[in-house]
Amino acid sequence: MVRTARVQPLFDDVAERDADPGAAGAVLTIDLTALVANYHLLQGRLGGADCAAVVKADAYGLGAARVAASLSRAGCRHFFVAHLQEGIELRRVLPAEAEIFILNGLMPGAEALCLDRGLTPVLNSLDQVDRWTALSRRLGAALAAILQIDSGMARLGLSPAEIDRLTRDPARLDGVALRAVMSHLACADEPDHPANRAQLAMFEAQRRRLPPAPASFANSSGIFLGADYHFDLARPGAALYGVAPVPDAPNPMRPVVGLDARVIQTRRIAAGDAVGYGHAFRATGPMRIATLAVGYADGWLRSAGRAGLAYVGDQALPIAGRVSMDSLTLDISVLPADMLQPGDFVELLGPHRSIDDVAAAAGTIGYEILTSLGGRYRRRYID
Repeated sequence: MVRTARVQPLFDDVAERDADPGAAGAVLTIDLTALVANYHLLQGRLGGADCAAVVKADAYGLGAARVAASLSRAGCRHFFVAHLQEGIELRRVLPAEAEIFILNGLMPGAEALCLDRGLTPVLNSLDQVDRWTALSRRLGAALAAILQIDSGMARLGLSPAEIDRLTRDPARLDGVALRAVMSHLACADEPDHPANRAQLAMFEAQRRRLPPAPASFANSSGIFLGADYHFDLARPGAALYGVAPVPDAPNPMRPVVGLDARVIQTRRIAAGDAVGYGHAFRATGPMRIATLAVGYADGWLRSAGRAGLAYVGDQALPIAGRVSMDSLTLDISVLPADMLQPGDFVELLGPHRSIDDVAAAAGTIGYEILTSLGGRYRRRYID
C-alpha cells in the first residue's frame, strides 16, 4: 500500500535547505564516508599490496578535488589520472608526498611541464620512453616513470615487439627510474573469461624481460580475481564509487552517489493522450504525470527512458515517454493525489536504485552513468 505522508525533505536542517531555494533542478549527493569505506575494503582484500585510486575524468564525475583529498586523508598515496591537465589540477589539492601518474603518457613537448608539476608519466611506447630519457639526459638525473606493457588489450603499452627492441638495446631505459611496470585487464569483470589468465601469463613473461620493478595489474574487478593478480599496486576506479566490481554477484561496495530530482509540475491526462517527443508513450487510461527537472543534458541518458524508474518512498514510478534535454516524465498514477508538489524531490539514484540498476535499464555500464552526470546539479558532499 502507498503511504499517504508527504515526501520527506532531502535536507537535514533549515540552513541546508535554504541554501538551495530551488536554484538547481536536482541534488547530487556524494557520500565521501562511503567512498573511504570502499577504499579500505579494497585495501583489505589486497593483503600486502598497496591500493591506489583512479580519479580520472574528475573522479568519474564526482569531483576529483574532493574525492582525492578524502582518499589522501584515508591513507591513499598513489593516484592515477588519464591526462596531464588532470594531473596538474590534482596536484594543487594533494600533499607533496602523494604520487600522481598520467595513464595516457605525455604528448610530444609536454615532458618538462610534467616534471615541473611533480607528476609521473606512464610510458606507453618507445617514442614516449625516448622523449622521457632525452629529458633525463639534458638534466643529468634519473626521472621516475611507470612502464606499461600491452598484455593483450591492444590499447596502450609496449607490444612484445617493442619489448624485443628494448631488450636488444637496454640503454634506451637509462635515465628512467622505474616506479612500476603495469598492464591493464580487458575482461576482469568476467571472472571466467580465458583472457584473464592469458593476460596474466603475458604480463609475467614480458615484465621478466625488463629491469626489476614493482608490478601493477589489477583494476577494480581484477582485485576480485584473487591474489595472483594483485602484485604490488592495484588501481581500482569504479568500485571506489560504488559500481559492482563483479556483475551478477552481490555488490560488496557501499553506494556513494545519490540523485534526487525536483518536480516541476504534475498533470492529469486522459486515455489516448500522448506524452513527450515522438509521442512514444500514450496513456491507456486516465493517468497522472509528473515532470522532473533532469534530462539528458544532465547526464540522464535518453536510453534510460526505456525501462527507467524513479522512487517516492518505497514506491517505484516508471518513466513515461522519452527523456528530454532538460526534463523527464513519470507515471505517478499510483500515488495519492496530493503526495507530490512542485519542488518536491524524487529519487533517481539512491537506496532503491543503484548506479548498476540505472545502467542496466539504459543498456550501458555504471562507468558511463557516473561519468555522464552533468554540471547543473547542486552537489552535496557528505564527509
